[in-house]
Amino acid sequence: MKKSVRKAIIAGNWKMNKTRPEAKELLDALKPLVANADGKVEVVACVPFTNIDTAVSATEGSNIKIGAENVHFEKSGAFTGEISADMLVEAGVEYVVIGHSERRQYFGETDETVNKRTKAALAAGLKPIVCVGELLWERECGITEEVVARQIKLDLFDVSAEDVKKTVIAYEPVWAIGTGKTATADQAEEVCALIRATLAKLYGDETAQAVTIQYGGSMNAKNCAELLAKENVDGGLIGGASLKADDFNTIVQAAVEG
Repeated sequence: MKKSVRKAIIAGNWKMNKTRPEAKELLDALKPLVANADGKVEVVACVPFTNIDTAVSATEGSNIKIGAENVHFEKSGAFTGEISADMLVEAGVEYVVIGHSERRQYFGETDETVNKRTKAALAAGLKPIVCVGELLWERECGITEEVVARQIKLDLFDVSAEDVKKTVIAYEPVWAIGTGKTATADQAEEVCALIRATLAKLYGDETAQAVTIQYGGSMNAKNCAELLAKENVDGGLIGGASLKADDFNTIVQAAVEG
């Protein structure tokens, strides 16, 4: 991490977990643990839609920011079951995860819709966490660089340099999501550096250096310190470990100390 240059962000992606009472219990446990990160590391909890109101209330006055796990690209209309960026802002959300591999795999998310959602989020004042990453087969075929660079170019198409600086990129090798497998620290650094180099080609080095790039492939309490020690790994998008206050705090503390 280079905290003197760009913000370090540890974001929990709760996925489809926790009822409202469970969400409050977890956040109440987390608040005192991560209070020392204030001003050093941004701590975010990205929660299911039904938990947003509870989460915003539970974290009021703390240094924990609340994010959503998805957003639609239209402001309103006949899109049953969807939530707009303006609705999220009204609810008190600051961050939103866009293009997670599970959204791409199970719900037909494409780079085109990721691009639309990203622009809608930015227009509403949200901070998007845009997810990119290769499949196992693509890594084995040696095309990780091409796949990830293509995603960056498409997902950020027609997004200005100033808005890119407000965007977080999460590198999540799809083969390491929920599998218990993790890219080595060197593998994570290699692809995060590739993402930064791609941003530099598109927007210039100043913009590229300002963008927070997270690692999102099964980062946990045991491997976080090694991953976060890498220059281009500026935080984590945390899945399973974000559902346990002590484990999530261990990752936050590794970022504070890194």
